[in-house]
Amino acid sequence: MNKILLTSIIALSTILSFAQTNKKEHDNLSKQINPNVVYRLFPTQNMYNFIKLNTITGQMWQVQIDINSENRFTSVLSNDTLITKGKLVNDRFILQSTQNMYTFILLDQIDGKTWQVQWSIELEKRGIIPIE
Repeated sequence: MNKILLTSIIALSTILSFAQTNKKEHDNLSKQINPNVVYRLFPTQNMYNFIKLNTITGQMWQVQIDINSENRFTSVLSNDTLITKGKLVNDRFILQSTQNMYTFILLDQIDGKTWQVQWSIELEKRGIIPIE
């Protein structure tokens, strides 16, 4: 019986130690993210493509990186300011990835409006669509 109790205590202390380590790593990551920035980069599932978001206005660009300069570019996804009313504040807009690697959801965290964001290698397949 003491052996079972000892094994349970060791297992529980291991779990608690792991949880504390993950919490510390999360806290360190949170401290690195500056809430007072205008622009944020969001990775796509394609290792060469990111979405750059203006967190104040909702404007977005597709950013593609590559070793070859002819494959490196920034392309407009949405050049329009999406604020219809309210204050200009950092982190008003946030992007959420979906299970479709080419689709994100843009959220206005103040008024709750949402848009479907499509990025693509092909220019005619890029853009945003309001979700109503």
